[in-house]
Amino acid sequence: MSQSPPGTGAKDDPGFGVYVHWPFCASKCPYCDFNSHVRHEPPDEARFLAAFAREIATTAARVPGRTVSSVFLGGGTPSLMAPATVGAILEAIARHWTMAPDCEVSLEANPTSVEAGRFAGYRAAGVNRVSLGVQALDDADLASLGRRHTAEEALAAVAVARAHFDRYSFDLIYARPDQTPQDWETELKRAIGEAAEHLSLYQLTIEPGTMFEALHRAGKLAMPDAEMGRVLYDLTQEVCAEAGLPAYEISNHARPGAECRHNLIYWRSGDFAGIGPGAHGRLTLGNGRIATATEKHPETWLSLVERQGSGIVAEDPLVQIENADEFLVMGLRLAEGIDLARYEALAGHPLDPGRIAFLAQEGFVQRLPGGRLKVTPAGFPVLNAVVADLARTD
Repeated sequence: MSQSPPGTGAKDDPGFGVYVHWPFCASKCPYCDFNSHVRHEPPDEARFLAAFAREIATTAARVPGRTVSSVFLGGGTPSLMAPATVGAILEAIARHWTMAPDCEVSLEANPTSVEAGRFAGYRAAGVNRVSLGVQALDDADLASLGRRHTAEEALAAVAVARAHFDRYSFDLIYARPDQTPQDWETELKRAIGEAAEHLSLYQLTIEPGTMFEALHRAGKLAMPDAEMGRVLYDLTQEVCAEAGLPAYEISNHARPGAECRHNLIYWRSGDFAGIGPGAHGRLTLGNGRIATATEKHPETWLSLVERQGSGIVAEDPLVQIENADEFLVMGLRLAEGIDLARYEALAGHPLDPGRIAFLAQEGFVQRLPGGRLKVTPAGFPVLNAVVADLARTD
């Protein structure tokens, strides 16, 4: 089974990415449900590097001959790694696959002065894009979010990133407790003034198993209601669009051409290798496409890789309808929408034209020239319901 039907144009070739997960953080943020771990003693970086290199080699042996169009070093906090470690990981990837001449190499970083001091080293190691976890430009809110930097320190780190990288982005969280539309508009416009080309803007959500969930359940954390959340979402779209950073994905805004290429691989249902503790991947093998997941616990993953070459603990064939559903769910997050012919090739049947017509009449989706379908601005706030309606087979 091929990954996608042949076609013309960039959207028909999502590219091949490598995601590398560094699972360690200096502290655990109360809202975070990512696979991140705090250690009282620094991890053995050399030992983890050897394991990353070995898992890269094992994965490349399964999917040889690919050209890597993007690498994303995520976490956790990858900016806790020494630049030499990052460089060695990139060298391991280049040994086993071909790196595209314009390969995007992104690294997530905390905007502290210590980590910003490593930016020159990361640039020399081969990183060409950084994504900074700013999260807020208000010191009181940064403290409540468990962040270890101030707004001033974050903006100083953004300035350092600007000096070393042509491409950089940063994240903000909105719909925070007691945040007003006026507060958010002021903060967002300040952020846009610092952002060269890209912002990731996420509504604060209460994730299971987090400290915020426990506080919320105990009545000690008041969240904005759905109506206020919608007001803040609409304001975000309006302010960013007016500033030339429209949403290209439901939570990501960029100037045209500055989209995160690695994340586009996910949203366009491309293949990517997941390397490191808790990393997920999608790989096309000779007999079809598989979903992979590695062991989440860092030291357990390390032992697995040292024993067997890989930390993969789950490997599931993706049947036809699973590939099609994933393509639908991920692709409709994008402002560009999906290619209906590609969906039909993946699923073995077209989307129900009656449902498309109904959703279009309600103003939630729009058919585009060239056989594409996109969700409208009115449809994005109810995206899950739109996708569920389109995916129905009854």
